[in-house]
Amino acid sequence: MPDGPGAPICLGMKIPFLTRTASVAVLRLQGTIGATGRGAGLSDAALAPLLERAFKRKKPLAVALAINSPGGSPVQSSLIGARIRRLSQEHDVPVHAFVEDVAASGGYWLASAADYIWADDSSVLGSIGVIAAGFGFTELIQRHGIERRVHTAGRSKSMLDPFRPETPEDVARLERLLVPIHQAFKDQVIARRGNRLPSDRDLFTGEIWTGRDAVELGLADGIAHLVPKMRELYGKDVRFLTYGQRVPLLRRFGISADAVIDSVEERAAFARFGAGRG
Repeated sequence: MPDGPGAPICLGMKIPFLTRTASVAVLRLQGTIGATGRGAGLSDAALAPLLERAFKRKKPLAVALAINSPGGSPVQSSLIGARIRRLSQEHDVPVHAFVEDVAASGGYWLASAADYIWADDSSVLGSIGVIAAGFGFTELIQRHGIERRVHTAGRSKSMLDPFRPETPEDVARLERLLVPIHQAFKDQVIARRGNRLPSDRDLFTGEIWTGRDAVELGLADGIAHLVPKMRELYGKDVRFLTYGQRVPLLRRFGISADAVIDSVEERAAFARFGAGRG
């Protein structure tokens, strides 16, 4: 073939600057889930731009979610999960969830948004249930001669006041809230895991399992770690593009009241599943 400015380009040759290495987008979903307003943890508003970039930038072969979350808000879990599914379908990109220490409650809701769930042998998964917890200080304030005064417009406005005796009516109202939320969680898991779940086992009691047991129960697809599994599936030369939430400088060192509160709350949430945070 002749050389020079006017020489034709061989259709079979590779032009370096037009050749792209296949990539997998990696998004870290770490922390409790909730629209706290303090910028902590995971929320749909905070994750939306990251998810958009993860699915669109450089047209990845897949999106890998590195999940380490004890759960939190059912609404935010639903919003984030729905966004992941919508983007996956719009861009025809499969999603793999890799559970690290914990994917429990809302954390498992996020994992269930993936097409495949992978875990470590010692990961904790499950807690498919809904919880409402609080304290009762009625006898304490009575012993100290304190009188609780509450005035409402609407007889149900002061429900489950911790400084007043619990009533059967209040408990019944709370159950009317918890039951449909639990049903929505069950519907999500059944829709996403479907025929992978056993028909003779109730997995929606709030119980938790280690990674190996979760695989046997159909709550996960296998024991695997992110990098080697993605290379196994998409090639040893696959490139990883990592996305994560930015944390303000002062918050990184815990130099704020909000940072201290967030840290305490998050540690308590992780501790419920035996996965303390350092």
